[in-house]
Amino acid sequence: MSRPTTGVLALVLCAALVLTISNGLRSSFGLFLTPMSLDIGISRETFALAIAIQGLVWGISQPVFGALADRHGAVRVILLGTVIYVAGLLWMAWADGALGLHLSQGVLVALGISATGFAVVLGPVGRAVPPEKRSMALGIAAAGGSFGQFALAPVGGALIDGVGWSVALIAYCGIAAMMVPCLVGMRGSHTPSEGSAQTLSEALVEARAHSGFWLLCGGFFVCGFHVYFIATHLPPFLTDAGLAPMMGATAIAVIGLGNIVGTFAAGWLGDRHRKKYVLSFFYLGRAAVLGMFLVVPVTEASVLVFSALMGLLWLGTVPLTSGLVAQIFGPRYLGALFGIVFFSHQLGSFLGAWLGGYVYDTTGSYDAVWMAAVALGVAAAVLHWPIRDRPLVRQEAGAA
Repeated sequence: MSRPTTGVLALVLCAALVLTISNGLRSSFGLFLTPMSLDIGISRETFALAIAIQGLVWGISQPVFGALADRHGAVRVILLGTVIYVAGLLWMAWADGALGLHLSQGVLVALGISATGFAVVLGPVGRAVPPEKRSMALGIAAAGGSFGQFALAPVGGALIDGVGWSVALIAYCGIAAMMVPCLVGMRGSHTPSEGSAQTLSEALVEARAHSGFWLLCGGFFVCGFHVYFIATHLPPFLTDAGLAPMMGATAIAVIGLGNIVGTFAAGWLGDRHRKKYVLSFFYLGRAAVLGMFLVVPVTEASVLVFSALMGLLWLGTVPLTSGLVAQIFGPRYLGALFGIVFFSHQLGSFLGAWLGGYVYDTTGSYDAVWMAAVALGVAAAVLHWPIRDRPLVRQEAGAA
């Protein structure tokens, strides 16, 4: 079942490129909060709710798209997702009120992100490489999302400043369409794991009965809360503190740059140490960095330090969490099972994005949400420690 080495390398690199574009565009939507809110006359909470809906729809649809990719191949699902993504961005460019924004960014763009996102893209990568190299391969692919955040956030900021938010979103359509050529190296990647007679329904029942699956869901909920709160509200938070608007784009880009290193490091560590312990330290590190940012003055220097440190801990949870799912349950239904764990991530994303806007509009400050993020980081570190991470031994495997 294994692909030639060159084929695996092409698969991993093309998967990384898809995530570069898909996640890079998504990560920069917070830059549109202030200009779109002012131009179309909506509150900060209303825009944040659109991003929160996006996270929720993404999460609900991710297990579906993951299962479709497991069954029919990732290439077809990503191609469909690209079309939906472009359509959603076009609609968002012409949105003139809350309803249009919620339906375009909140629903259509979310479906596009989901069909070109982690559960769909990482599934074939996880199946194509042997277990001892799986975390590193997943880390390389997931690092594409980090590079996209680094590369596309400044592009988005420059486009908004230069031609306005509406034209910037039209330009985003062209960038999103570039996912199609990336699929060339992913052709033939639909390779089910050998020796697995398990059905999807049996895999779901098995996961439901495993406490570690739910602990992973709880930890990934916290990841979603952190990522969406920061990506959505850090740019306006910095503007409120008196920093230049472009500082928000710079901060998001620095997070992406740090995340390239952090995601590679997570993959490397996950192949050498127990992934659950590495995850615990990642979340504890996030709590420490968030707590530090709460107490220091907000300056350009402190923002850059915060962004760099947070970047090291940003998406490194993805190869570790998906790697744990594959390690415990096997890679056959990685797309579907990780899609369910990712749904929990997106529940946290909804809460982080929406709560930030709600708390700001009601109190005039983000302080309460920053403190909640610190507490949740500690909770996630505790949740991962007791996970039973040994591979499951099934009766069919024992009889083989």
